[in-house]
Order: sequence, then structure tokens, then C-alpha cells
Amino acid sequence: MPTHQTITRHIQAGMRLNAGQALYLLQKFPLGALMRLAYQARRKKHPDNTVTFVFDTNPNPTNICVTRCSFCAFWRNPKAKDSYTLTPVQLAEKVNNAEQAGATTVLFQGGHNPEVTLADWLAYIRAIRAKAPAIHIHPFSAPEIAYMAEREGLTPRHILQTLWNEGIHTLPGGGAEILVERVREKLSAEKCTVAEWLRIMREAHDIGFKTTATMMYGHVESDAEIIGHLSALRDLQDQSHGFSSFIPWSFKSGNSTLGKKIKQEAHPIKYIRIIAVARLFLDNFEHIQSSWFSESVKAGQLGLLAGADDFGGLLFEENVLGTTGHTPTTNLEQTQHIIRSAGFAPAQRNTDYQIIRR
Repeated sequence: MPTHQTITRHIQAGMRLNAGQALYLLQKFPLGALMRLAYQARRKKHPDNTVTFVFDTNPNPTNICVTRCSFCAFWRNPKAKDSYTLTPVQLAEKVNNAEQAGATTVLFQGGHNPEVTLADWLAYIRAIRAKAPAIHIHPFSAPEIAYMAEREGLTPRHILQTLWNEGIHTLPGGGAEILVERVREKLSAEKCTVAEWLRIMREAHDIGFKTTATMMYGHVESDAEIIGHLSALRDLQDQSHGFSSFIPWSFKSGNSTLGKKIKQEAHPIKYIRIIAVARLFLDNFEHIQSSWFSESVKAGQLGLLAGADDFGGLLFEENVLGTTGHTPTTNLEQTQHIIRSAGFAPAQRNTDYQIIRR
């Protein structure tokens, strides 16, 4: 059985953690000591005191989605009175407004709208590029790639190669939730499977894409399944080296079907523990993100002291979490102040984690 002392010695000796040790860290290891070990591991990868952030925008071209995930309050069926689908020109105008305000990245995802074709998605990309040529376009999670492939009668690799040829070279790591089939059956049974999510990410990395990796916890998963999720990510990273960062967030219950069944949302301390365990267990990931937006300013700051080196985005526009009632806001000056208040030096980055402004 792992113990506090044996795991501490194991980590300090630079040895790789196994799943059992990671589970012990998540459940039983003293929080202060865990944060200290994770912060030391962070300093080994990033010796300076810099914490990065990105100025991005997350507009949604459509809220029509046929996968009907139980945790999502954003999706609408095609006949809903408040369903919508923007034109490429309308989306490009939103992105242009964000670029004028200082955004450098647009993350746009459209769920699974059966009326939107691959040609339509390419039209969105081209319209954004024409209207806001300097902004980095960061679209489409693995489930969306899988859905496009199914709809078009093509392989996911063909979709990925088409996007690459269109000049898209990074993808978000959304749609992972928890990479355990038992959990996905309860949360998002109509999305791609765990094996498909991992295969699409592997193929994307093989083509040359850099992607993020995410995890949404605090619903029906067990702690062991959280570690299973991290293990799947670490194993793939060993093979493909294509993940740029790991980004966890807790389930927000407001207005969703699943939210009616979840009596209590995850405590912020769980978030801190996950950040710390991720830094120690995901030893092949360069960046771990602690988010002011998905949790809270205080939890985000504590995450920086628990091994994270990135503070997420300023978010000019965000809709998905907003539909749950989770709508925190910040600006450039506030973000810099929050990072400094935690004892770090803020630096604005781009999607590739290159610093563009200190």
C-alpha cells in the first residue's frame, strides 16, 4: 500500500507514478504536502515565475445539437424556439469584434448540427480568416470530427487532413468528459466512444496538430475513473507527444438534465487536488491550466500554487457555461492583478503557448 512517506520519496527520486499512487494522492495525501510536491514539479519544468494566459473568444455558430448530452444546458433541438445557426458572415463579425478588443484566438465549436456540412464549416473558417486575418482559429473537438466524418461518409483522418490543408493546425481537447465508457454512457452516450476520442487525437497528432486535453469531473465518476482518464491521456502522450496542455474543470449543474440529479457540485478543494495530481502524474505534459473562469478566482490562484503554470483565457465571449448560470468576468488588468496577487509574473501567450506580451 502506498504511504505518505513512500510516495514522497518516489516523487523526489524522479520516478514515474503508477495509477495506485495517483489515486492515493487524490484521496488521502495531505493537501499542503501534495501542493508543495506539485509546485516543486512545476518549477522543474518551468523554473521562472511566469504564469501565462490567453485572450480568446468562444462564440458558438449554432446551438442545435443532436447528441443531447445530459450535462449540457446549451444544446437545443432543431425545432426549439430559441435554436439558432449563425451564417459565416455573422460568426466572422463576432470574431472581428473580439479581435478588435484584443483577442488572439477564437475557439469555436458547433456541437452536432445535422444541417451543417463540412463545406459549411470550411466556409466559417474562410469567413473568419477574411474578416479577422490575424486571429488564430482553434476549432472542433474530437466528437465533432467524428460526427462530421459520419455525416459526410468519410473517415475522421480525411476530415482532419482537410482541416490541416485549410490551415487549421491546433484543436481543442473538448468532448473528453471522463474517458471511461461507463461514465460516457451516462453523460453522452451518443458522442464518440473513448476509443474513438483517443484514436482521433492520435491521428491528429500524427498529422501534426497540437491539441489540448480536457477533463470534466464532479458528476457520476469515481476517483479511480479520474485516474483512469489521466492514465489514458498519459499513455497517448507517450506515443504521440501532441498534447500541449491539460485543462480540467468541474461540472456546472445549472439548467441541465444531469444537474437535476446531482445534489452537490464538486468542492474547490477537489479541483486543487486534481491540478496537483495532474502535474505529478502527467509528467509528459508541459502545461497544466488552472482556470479562474471554470472555478473561481481563489481556486484558480490556489491551482497556481498546486502545480499549474497557465491561467486560461480572458474569454471575450462564452455561451456554454453561461447557460448554466456560471458567468464570471474579468479583463486584462484584473487577470494580471490576480496572477500577481498569487505571487507570479503574468504573461500573455498565444495558442501555441508562445509568450507575446509581458
